[in-house]
Amino acid sequence: MKIPRLLLSVIGVTALSSGLAVRAEEAKPAGVPAVVAPEKLAEPGLDNGYLKLGFEQLASFGFTPPAFDPTADAKAVPPTGEEQIPAAVKAWNGKKAVVTGFMVPVKMEKGLVTELLLMRNTMACCYGSVPNMNEWVVIKMQKGVQPLMDVPVSFYGSLKVGAMFENGYMTGLYELDGEKMAEVKE
Repeated sequence: MKIPRLLLSVIGVTALSSGLAVRAEEAKPAGVPAVVAPEKLAEPGLDNGYLKLGFEQLASFGFTPPAFDPTADAKAVPPTGEEQIPAAVKAWNGKKAVVTGFMVPVKMEKGLVTELLLMRNTMACCYGSVPNMNEWVVIKMQKGVQPLMDVPVSFYGSLKVGAMFENGYMTGLYELDGEKMAEVKE
């Protein structure tokens, strides 16, 4: 996935990847719960066979991305920091999941969003705080969906858990191969 450099700097990936990491406690806006111990992580519920994962589970652990090393061998595998991901979270890899958050479109085709970042909250946009690496999900939609911003939306699909890189920069821990989008009803 090609994430525009401007967007990377907005969400703080460039800053995080270049060693200016923000501790999880500092990155959270007021009212966001603190990181919980992995052994106290609530078991996700089910929604029609999909694991119902919220950011209270996805961001339940502290994660400090490894610093970007511009002198590293381009053919070598970069450090991932995956040892920081709890086993309970890694167990979601390859499972069907539904995640709710806020859409930030990254790629559009014919007026439909085909790639997006699903954010924990709207604070990461423009003037907000830098989110931690586990506070967004990269979502790829084969058919594309209508852009729907500033309201919570849910995405269903197959979840991938693990460090993702592009051009030597870590771009995320979670990716969802999206099947469908649903607007959250209050």
